[in-house]
Amino acid sequence: MPALAVTTAAALVAGGVGFTANADDTTTIQAAERGKPKDKGFDLPKQLTKRVKAEGIDVHLDKLQAIADKFDGNRASGTPGYNASVRYIVRTLERVGYEPEVQEFEFPYFVENAPATLAQTAPDATTYDSPEDFSIMTYSGSGEASGAVAPVDTTATPGAGTSGCGATDFTDFPAGSIALIQRGGCTFGTKATNAQDAGATGVIIFNSGAEGATDSFAGTLGQPGYTIPVVGTSFAVGQDLYDPAGTEVTLTTDTTSEIRTTYNVLAETRGGDKDNVVMAGSHLDSVPEGPGINDNGSGSGAILETAVKLAKFDAKEKKKGKKAKGNGGKGRLTNQVRFAWWGAEELGLLGSEYYIDQLVEAGETDEIALYLNFDMVGSPNYVRFVYDGDNSEGGGAVGPAGSDDIEAMFNEYFDSVDLPSEATPFSGRSDYGPFIAEGVDIPSGGLFTGAEGVKTEEQAAIYGGTAGEAYDPCYHQECDDRDNVSSDAIAEMSGAIAHAVATYAVSTEGLGEGSPAPEPRPSGSERKAAQEAARNAELHPAHDHRDDLRR
Repeated sequence: MPALAVTTAAALVAGGVGFTANADDTTTIQAAERGKPKDKGFDLPKQLTKRVKAEGIDVHLDKLQAIADKFDGNRASGTPGYNASVRYIVRTLERVGYEPEVQEFEFPYFVENAPATLAQTAPDATTYDSPEDFSIMTYSGSGEASGAVAPVDTTATPGAGTSGCGATDFTDFPAGSIALIQRGGCTFGTKATNAQDAGATGVIIFNSGAEGATDSFAGTLGQPGYTIPVVGTSFAVGQDLYDPAGTEVTLTTDTTSEIRTTYNVLAETRGGDKDNVVMAGSHLDSVPEGPGINDNGSGSGAILETAVKLAKFDAKEKKKGKKAKGNGGKGRLTNQVRFAWWGAEELGLLGSEYYIDQLVEAGETDEIALYLNFDMVGSPNYVRFVYDGDNSEGGGAVGPAGSDDIEAMFNEYFDSVDLPSEATPFSGRSDYGPFIAEGVDIPSGGLFTGAEGVKTEEQAAIYGGTAGEAYDPCYHQECDDRDNVSSDAIAEMSGAIAHAVATYAVSTEGLGEGSPAPEPRPSGSERKAAQEAARNAELHPAHDHRDDLRR
């Protein structure tokens, strides 16, 4: 495919975030005055909210669907469909005067091109079913392995040992065999690496047989680099294949596992205080299984339309001989607004993690006044969820000071338009996670209309829709297409999005001043260590509501 029709800023590629004040900007705002409204006679929230309409967002959703239709039915990071989505966002922003930056980063890409197969061929003929009996490991290599099974430091009795954890476990391993390894003692990646280095043509890791560890399981090897098939099985399958006298199997996998490049898109207003930035973000990528029009074309389209309409109220570039318009060309923004479209969210919040890493390294986190996250705002069986900034309802993390104020702002908006709303926890499953981490501590909030969760009778009575069904029955599926988005949800949530962006663009005064001291949250390093352990061991990192690859 042709190269991206955008230029990745050199500062971004080199590791900087590339957001610095203009050289001719000599305005110094005293800290005590920072965030206070400068244009008190103009109601920006009202003006922006009436301009951000569902009809405008529909145009963006139609385009994202067309992109998915053209590129294998999805817009997953590292694919042509995602790159085309990036180009669309960039070109739309450029048409209204933004100068978007494209932030490039690498990530581990994995897709299963065809279902894996596992069959015993001797001494008995048995075909095993996936996922009941076995599942492919994330980052497994691709190919076919046929032949003898060789147990590695195991007798297939219940209990987690250290089978395959050391290179010495393979001292007498017959090269060309398929390694049968028991779960436990070290990461799956370590076991698979040792087996591959010993000349195994495939790896079967069976569950330990300990209490609660008997079923088939899906795990991850942590990163690409494996050239042989690797699967995880139930304890029963492991026992079935364990026979020192000899068992033969055929194992096939068809995968693509490699390091790829993907992108975040960032765009900021010309006007407003560059040391008190209001951020609004949504992930742009879909899962490989479908177009991702609700998850998360809906959030991406909503903030894109908000950015387009906000441009009318931004400071204007001075042109010789032209009379400045709109507040003398200064714009209506007290605070700079920065919009973000994140890549590789579906793989573990990788785009927002990368962005925050660069921000921390550059010492620029203090410039971000707050972050607003919009992930799935058009669910067909929707509820108007507001992130619970102070965890008053329980079930999640307490956000940094000021997060409770953001929650209150959204609730007040919904009250003002006679629409009920309710809290949803900071569970760490979307791109607010890196912003609220200990040591980053950026006040955060946002909206969500539901994913795989089931609507209750009480919610159906309040919001309409169908009790007992998922908020989004097509979550992470092929049917998450243009028809899967509720126009009512888009209209209602986009009004709240526009109101929030405009409200904080005008003033962040008082944000966090009355907040109680937050409870401890995972630090950035702790969160990364947990995600790395998850990637390298028995879990898939929690992200964007995905539970299907956890322990």
